[in-house]
Amino acid sequence: MINAAFRVLLTFNATSLLVIIFLVQKGITMGHLLGGVNYLDWTVTLPNAVSYLFYLTIPVLSTGLSIWLSKYLGKDEFKAGEVASIEHANNSFLPSYLGYFFVALSIGNWETLWFVYGVLFVFTFLSQALYFNPLFLLFGYEFYNITTRNGTAIFLISRERYKKPDDIKIPVAYRINNYTFIERG
Repeated sequence: MINAAFRVLLTFNATSLLVIIFLVQKGITMGHLLGGVNYLDWTVTLPNAVSYLFYLTIPVLSTGLSIWLSKYLGKDEFKAGEVASIEHANNSFLPSYLGYFFVALSIGNWETLWFVYGVLFVFTFLSQALYFNPLFLLFGYEFYNITTRNGTAIFLISRERYKKPDDIKIPVAYRINNYTFIERG
């Protein structure tokens, strides 16, 4: 149960920037969204940048929450000599992730936004392959593609700066799914 809820949170973190880019591109501020609420009418006077920073704060805080909650996931370990190869993955997933931005810029209305976001959310959640979220970079995490000695391909999210397979000895890695782990360090 906790694992499924955690994966939903990670999926939200990974896809929420699509909504933020849409809001910024359309110039939709908190004043637009909350202007009809009497005690929140003051939000209309805020500069647009305040709204945009507030929007960005939501997935950043949510990413921080997911890092904190990861301590409740199942635990595994990587013993010395268990890893055959390691590849830094920060740059390899960024172009795919930037595709979300271009999609968001081309969305014309709310109905299309929610449809596209829903489809993207479901596919990201069901893929269970990778939970690449560039917001992890703000928290000092790196992304690695690892291959174990028995040929298993694993995606590792870690604060450590690994360069060689021999460097990897992780006493506690938290299992997001069978192919994705986070090392809280």
